Amino acid sequence: MEETKKYVQAFLSQNKIEVPTSKHSLFDDFIANETNIESVKIIKENQQMIMANWMLKTRIDDIIQQSVLLPNGTVNKNYESEIDFIKLGWNDIVYSEIKNLDDTGLSFNDTEKLLHGNPKISGDLKIKLLFRVEGEEENSTLNEKTITVIINPDPKSLWKNIESNKTDPFWKEDNIAFSGKFLDKNIVIASKRGRSHANVGSFRDDDYAFKNINETGWCVLAVSDGAGSANLSRQGSKLACDLVIEYFEQNLTLEYLKEFDETLLNHYNKSDESTSKKISHFVYNTLSKGAHYTHKKIEEFAIQNEKELKDFHSTLIFTLVKKYDFGYAILTFGVGDCPIGLLNKDLTEIKLMNWLDVGEFGGGTRFVTMPEIFQSDRFSSRFGFKLVDDFSYLMLMTDGIYDPKFIVEVNLEKITKWNEFLGDLQGNNEDGHKVDFNPENTEIANQLSAWMDFWSPGNHDDRTLAIIY
Repeated sequence: MEETKKYVQAFLSQNKIEVPTSKHSLFDDFIANETNIESVKIIKENQQMIMANWMLKTRIDDIIQQSVLLPNGTVNKNYESEIDFIKLGWNDIVYSEIKNLDDTGLSFNDTEKLLHGNPKISGDLKIKLLFRVEGEEENSTLNEKTITVIINPDPKSLWKNIESNKTDPFWKEDNIAFSGKFLDKNIVIASKRGRSHANVGSFRDDDYAFKNINETGWCVLAVSDGAGSANLSRQGSKLACDLVIEYFEQNLTLEYLKEFDETLLNHYNKSDESTSKKISHFVYNTLSKGAHYTHKKIEEFAIQNEKELKDFHSTLIFTLVKKYDFGYAILTFGVGDCPIGLLNKDLTEIKLMNWLDVGEFGGGTRFVTMPEIFQSDRFSSRFGFKLVDDFSYLMLMTDGIYDPKFIVEVNLEKITKWNEFLGDLQGNNEDGHKVDFNPENTEIANQLSAWMDFWSPGNHDDRTLAIIY
């Protein structure tokens, strides 16, 4: 009763009513009345209920207003993010579910509180968290909280793919691929226009050419990268590759090769300084003539078309390969920044068959169209020769492959990097694109072309890769 007395006194006082001394006896009788005691009890219970309801409402509102930052996602790229209720201080949420995920490619694992999937649409996704907290009735209407997840568009989708002008006198296919036999091995080549060119409808500057010179048993493979700054480099690269093939078709005769074949056999049986010098002389003499022939013919073409030679600036790498009873002779030439890599049979060694015009040259790429390369005292170092019992892969590539996959020149001499590269080709990549090197695979050219669509930020140049395997 004392509690009731204090409550009623406080209530009267709030309403500016004071109980005079003369009314104390009356007041005692008033608060002793069972009806008034019960009324005070009900009022206090209602007050507590109001307070509890208010606290519940403010708690729900706090959760609704609380900022939840989830990492951004990207369309077509795997997404996974935990909405950690514990870290967010949501220990009192007793039920939850996520809505508005239809057609987004995302789903929510309520047990693990994990938002995951492969986003299909870009934009600010407004996800609805429906929840109930402790103190709410089980059948009460669920509270709703909006959580924003920013999904960025697939970078690839932002690039246009505008066809090049087929009426241009030097037009060529934007993307090409080929597979076939290379001696007793196989070859696959793909050359793809870079996104930077496709985006504006310009041309593929890379090119390649390949030929089995059946009569002699030699195969010739050439790859070229036209300079981006040269407005006719697309034709320069095509000429460079075609002219290399043309020269060796005309000049690699059986009579010309007879002495080299004999020297190579002697070298294999008993390597000495004399045979080594003869081989070096043959390699230098034969390949330098091929390179110089290519240069002169492009120069003639430029004059005939009233263009400057620099308009056709292109790098050039090529290899001549022959299978002997005792192994493979591999001859190479290179000018520019396109590597030639030879991997041994068990993939434990890599031989970089050419040096690149980078490093000490300050990144200044050289081109087969530059007369000065033939006058340089380092011209002889542009040639390579290797006699091997067998090999697993011989690869020629332009910098559109080399830059994103090897990044720096030093990595080209690391077998671990080449094995990573092979793993990438064989499906260990974000896109899951796989090149199957089974000799019976008739789809390998299409597979290599599809693999070349890989995404690498900042690397959108033409891509050409030739693989003998």
